[in-house]
Amino acid sequence: MQKNEKMEKVRHSLAHLMSMAIMEKKFPQAGLGVGPAIEDGFYQDYDLPESISEKDFEWIEKRMREMIAQKIKFIQSEDTFENALKFYQHDPYKTEMIEGLREKGEKKLSFYDSDWFHNLCAGPHVADTGEINPDAFKLTKVAGAYWRGDEKNKMLLRIYGVAFETKAELDAYLNMLAEAEKRDHKKLGKELDLFCFSELVGAGLPMFTPRGTIIREEISKFLNKLKTARGYELVDIPHLAKVELYKTSGHYDKFKNDIFYVKGKSEEFVLKPMNCPHHAQIFTSRPRSYREMPFRYAEITKQYRDEQTGELSGLSRVRSISIDDTHIFLRPDQIGEEAKRAYEIIEEFYQPFGIKLDVRLSVRDPEHKEKYLGTDAIWAKAEAGLKEFLKGVGQKFAVDEGEAAFYGPKIDFKGFDSLGREWQLATIQLDFNLPDRFELEYTDEKGEKVRPVMIHIAVAGSLERFMSILIEHYAGAFPAWLAPVQVELIPVSPEKHGEGALKLKQELGDLGVRVEVDDANETLGNRVRKAIGQKIPYILAVGDKELGGEEWMIRIRGVEKQEKMSKEKFVERILGEIKERK
Repeated sequence: MQKNEKMEKVRHSLAHLMSMAIMEKKFPQAGLGVGPAIEDGFYQDYDLPESISEKDFEWIEKRMREMIAQKIKFIQSEDTFENALKFYQHDPYKTEMIEGLREKGEKKLSFYDSDWFHNLCAGPHVADTGEINPDAFKLTKVAGAYWRGDEKNKMLLRIYGVAFETKAELDAYLNMLAEAEKRDHKKLGKELDLFCFSELVGAGLPMFTPRGTIIREEISKFLNKLKTARGYELVDIPHLAKVELYKTSGHYDKFKNDIFYVKGKSEEFVLKPMNCPHHAQIFTSRPRSYREMPFRYAEITKQYRDEQTGELSGLSRVRSISIDDTHIFLRPDQIGEEAKRAYEIIEEFYQPFGIKLDVRLSVRDPEHKEKYLGTDAIWAKAEAGLKEFLKGVGQKFAVDEGEAAFYGPKIDFKGFDSLGREWQLATIQLDFNLPDRFELEYTDEKGEKVRPVMIHIAVAGSLERFMSILIEHYAGAFPAWLAPVQVELIPVSPEKHGEGALKLKQELGDLGVRVEVDDANETLGNRVRKAIGQKIPYILAVGDKELGGEEWMIRIRGVEKQEKMSKEKFVERILGEIKERK
C-alpha cells in the first residue's frame, strides 16, 4: 500500500474517532455533516447545541488516544435506504445525504462500525486503530462552515486535525504552521501598511496603500518589460460587457452564478468574469492576414467574481482580481514557437523570487467529457501539441487528468515557497474552441479564410494572490528592488540633522531609490526599532559624520553588525540590487 493511501485511511479513521469522543462525552445527538480525509489531515462538521473551542481539544485528543490503544476494528457493511433513514431520523444532514445518494441511483448504502459508532461512510478506513500512531496526530483549529458550502444553509462547527506516520513528521508540520502563522499575509499586510478593506466598499474588494501599490507596480513593470521585449503588445479593455459576449464564449454557463450583473439606463451589462472574449473582439475588429500572425495582446486588468463571503480570504480569494492576461492569436504552425516564448517569460519572471517551479500538463477528464467545450479531435490535437512542446524543451512534467480549462488543455506551473508549500502560479493554455465560437478568422497563403489558434497565458496570474504568496514567502522582508521603502534615513537629532537628511533623501530619490526620513520627536533607538519592524532593507542614522562626508554605518536587514562603507559604495550597491532585482 502506498503511503498516501495508508495515511488517507488513518486520517479518515481519526475523523470517526473524534466524533465518537465528542458524542459519548458531551453531545450524543450531534448532527454530523461531512468528515473527510484531506491533505495532511482531516475535518468533521458538527451541528451542536453548544460550541466547542480549542480549549476542548485536550480532552478530545486524550479520549481518541485511549480508543487507539483499544485497537478498535472498523467493519464495513451495507444497508437499505429505509433502514438508514430510520436510523438517522433525528439527523437532517445524514438524511439529506442519504436522499441525495438515492436520487443518484445508488442501490445500497455503505456504513462503517467502530465499536458502538455506526456511521454512513464509503471509507476507506484502517482495519483497526492499532494502525494509527497515537503520537502523530493533533487537533488544530475550529472554524465555521456552511452546510453544503451554501451560505443560505446553517453554519456548522468544523474541527480540523492533522495526522502523520511519525511524531517527527507531525512536529515538523506544526513548526511549519507556526512559521506560516507569523508570515500570514493578512497580519503582515496590516503591520506593513500594504493593503486594507472597508465594510463600506465591500468584502473581497482590497484597496492598496501607497506602499502596497509600489509592490504591485514593480511586479507589473517587470511583467510588461519581459512581454514587450518579446513582441507582446499592450491593449486596454473596459470592465463591462454585454452578457451575450460570455454566452457566445461559453463562460456564461460556467460562471453565471458568480457574475456581477449591472443594469444601465437602457441595457444590461456584466462586470467581466474573464478577459479573453474582449481580446478576441480586438482580433476580429479588422481583417487579418497569415503574414501578420501572431498577434500577442497583453494587459494587466481586473476581472470580477461574486465569490461567497465565507470563501473570501485576505488577498488569496477576492472579488476584484487583477490578472496579468495575455492572449495570442496564431497559426497552427506557430504553436511551438509561441509556447516556447511564453515558457521563457515564465522562467525569467520567477527567477528573482527564488521560487522553484514544477510543471504539470493538465488534460481533460476522459470520463466526463461533457464538462468541456469542443470535439474529441480538437482535444486530442491540443493535448498532443502541448505534450510535444514540453518534450521538445526537455521539461519533465506530470499529467493531471481533469485539471484542464473547460476550453482546452494547459501547462500549469506549480511553485514552492520558502516554507515548501505548493502554489498554482503560471499557466499556458491552448485553445481551439474560442476561435470557433467567435468565428475568428484570418486569410491564409491560398487566400482562404481559416481559424486561428489561441494561447492564453498568465505569468503571475492574480496579482492579489501572487502578492499574498510573496508576502508570506519573504515574511514581509522584501528584497531591495521590491521593497516599498528601500532606505530609511534617521537623523540623530531631528532639529540638527533633519534638513541634511531630507537633502540626502532627495539626492538618493533622484537616482531612483525609494527613501523615507523618520524625523519624529522620539529617541533614536525607538526610530531604529520601528524601521527594523517595518523590515526596511537599509537603515542609516544620519549625524555629523554622515553629513560631513565620512563613511556611513549601514544597518543591513538580517545582518547583526552594521557595515561601514562610503556613500559612493552604498549607492553603487543598492542601485545594483535594484537593477539586478535582488
